[in-house]
Amino acid sequence: MTQRLDFEQTRAALMAAAQAVIDSQSLLTKADQAIGDGDHGVGMARGFKALRSELGKELPGPNLASLFKAGGRAIMMTSGGASGVIFGSFFIGCAKRLNADSLDARSFALALAGGLDEVRARGNANPGDKTMIDALLPAVEAAHVAAERGESLDDVVADAARAAVEGVEATKSMIAMTGKAKSLGNRSLGFVDPGALTLSLLLKSFADETRRFGLPQDSQGS
Repeated sequence: MTQRLDFEQTRAALMAAAQAVIDSQSLLTKADQAIGDGDHGVGMARGFKALRSELGKELPGPNLASLFKAGGRAIMMTSGGASGVIFGSFFIGCAKRLNADSLDARSFALALAGGLDEVRARGNANPGDKTMIDALLPAVEAAHVAAERGESLDDVVADAARAAVEGVEATKSMIAMTGKAKSLGNRSLGFVDPGALTLSLLLKSFADETRRFGLPQDSQGS
């Protein structure tokens, strides 16, 4: 089991999570075409490519805040649109709660909560509005509960990822209250929120990478 990730492991996990979003461009585009203008996948792919590029540079380490802050700024500057601002804010909010050189269960839960606070302050959305928050809030709550139980990092991240997936599914029964989808009213029912879906993809990939770091060397990739 994984108890903590060091600076380089956290960087690798973030880059893998970014690649998962990039690889899901078509999925995210399709989700956004149902209730938006269809550009979410393109914007997210552009932003997370910029994140990968930024994290591939020499960064001030081993302070983890530098990773998340650099990634957030890269997304915010390149994605375009409201989603770019929101996801950039998420990473910057995570950075504000990180002041160590390694990531453990408690610091992950705190970082995730910091991301939520920043997103809510920036976007003024509430739970039930059919936004990213409807996946992020349950992820934060699940991570907090698991960390308080003393679970390992990989279990805490996995619990957060599962809660996010459930949150995405829950957005199908919500009426959009913000953004372009708001104009659809009841016609937004039955479709997932693209931002919530993006967050769930991020957390799922980060969970997979975190678990992989905790496996014995001869078990990795098997």
